[in-house]
This record gives sequence, C-alpha cells and structure tokens, in this order.
Amino acid sequence: MVKFKYIFLLVALVACFAACKKSTNVDEYDPTPQFKADTAAIRTFITTNNIPALKDSYGIFYQIIEPGTGSVTYNAATKVTTSYEGKLLNGTKFDSSTSATFALGQVIPGWQIGIQKIQKGGKIRLIIPSYYGYGNSAAGSIPANSILDFTISLTDVQ
Repeated sequence: MVKFKYIFLLVALVACFAACKKSTNVDEYDPTPQFKADTAAIRTFITTNNIPALKDSYGIFYQIIEPGTGSVTYNAATKVTTSYEGKLLNGTKFDSSTSATFALGQVIPGWQIGIQKIQKGGKIRLIIPSYYGYGNSAAGSIPANSILDFTISLTDVQ
C-alpha cells in the first residue's frame, strides 16, 4: 500500500510539471511583413489609379473629399452615422450602407483613426492596411490580410 502511495505521488508530480510546460506549437503572428507588403500594394494602387491620397502616421492612406463642418472631439463613445461603401483593392464590393450608426469604439481601427479626420457632412476615402482592418483573420467575404478601400460620408456625429 505504501508503494502505491509513492507511485501515485510520483505520477501526480510528473503530471503537474508536464502541464506547466509551455507549448512550442503556438503560431505567433508578426504583422510587420504584412504591413510592409500592404503599404507597397497601396502605393502601387494609388499611383496606378491617380488617387491623391496622403499617408498618416499610422500608415493609413486617406483622401479627404469633403472636410465637413464642426469641431467634434472624438472618443470611443462618439456615435457616428455614415453612408459608406467598402471594397477590396481588386474592386470587389463587400459591404455598403446608406445609413449606419456606430459607436466609434465599435468599428475597425482604420475607421477609428480615419473618421476623426473629418467632421459632420464630410466625406473621406480610407485605404486601410490589413493590420487596421481584420488582420490575418477572414471576416465574412473579406479574406485574411485584405487591404480595405472605404468611401465614407459622415452624416451625423453625436
């Protein structure tokens, strides 16, 4: 009986140490190479299509079509009402709306950054690297690592 207790204790101790071992099979995603590839693809796209887009400090390309008016200071709780169209760089339309209201903190990071460049009544084109969109995950009909091209009209800000 004593031998059984020691064997059981030894097995339990080994199991505890085995459970604490870090997994070496975890895929770690490094977004840097994809971000560089996205930036190069966007530069080619805007040059080829003669789009007068600027690049902000985050790496999002934008074209302010109409700045709008007002002096809203945006935060995550700011509600924005927009009409928009979203496309992939190959021209495939994946989404659109004539009136959609969102809290700014509930949209993709590219929108959170880009919307703040205009005011109510404004219109902007955002060409968003995948890092600020859906990253290396697919979302509905949007493939993983997709650059997103949005044209957004800001109809209301609350």
